Amino acid sequence: MNNTFTFEATKPELAKLFGVSERTVERLVQSAILQPIAEPRKGARQKFDLCVNVKKYIDHLIEQTSKKDGKYSAMEEQRLAAEVSIKKAKATIATLEAEELKGKMHRAEDIENITEGLVYAIRGALMALPGRLAVDVANVTNPAEVATLIRNEVYKIMTELSQYEYDSSKYEERVRERRKWERADRKKDVSDGDINDD
Repeated sequence: MNNTFTFEATKPELAKLFGVSERTVERLVQSAILQPIAEPRKGARQKFDLCVNVKKYIDHLIEQTSKKDGKYSAMEEQRLAAEVSIKKAKATIATLEAEELKGKMHRAEDIENITEGLVYAIRGALMALPGRLAVDVANVTNPAEVATLIRNEVYKIMTELSQYEYDSSKYEERVRERRKWERADRKKDVSDGDINDD
């Protein structure tokens, strides 16, 4: 003797039990997630084996949740990768700034500024050359003596330039001054709402 009981439910009853609309139940039936017992007679309501379909619905929910968890995990991985990338970039910037403050690394703009200073020193020395030589050259008639006078003045200029030294304290002062400006600019941008710098 078979003592197995079948509890039957209609679509509205399943909808109420699952806490969804009848339309959702209909979509689940069309997707073959929920299965009716048999095709109903004309005019009769479709019946569902309650135990079987509750299990099917639970399995469906578990599958949907795992899919969402998978998407969340991928998004979480992307977020973590982005955070790691940002932290690496910040660490690189901090290292470069430390090297810059030690004078072991220079920004291109500072090299340009220092080089520009040297160029102006050379330019000034060369521009002063005619004035320094004019009287002496005017008193000499021998071309060899003129050449010697000019050569000696050029050597003096070259000696002065060879003593031109890189002053690390001036460079450090320039770096610190620029950093103050950059910090002030960042604060201004944050107060204006342009940057969210942590």
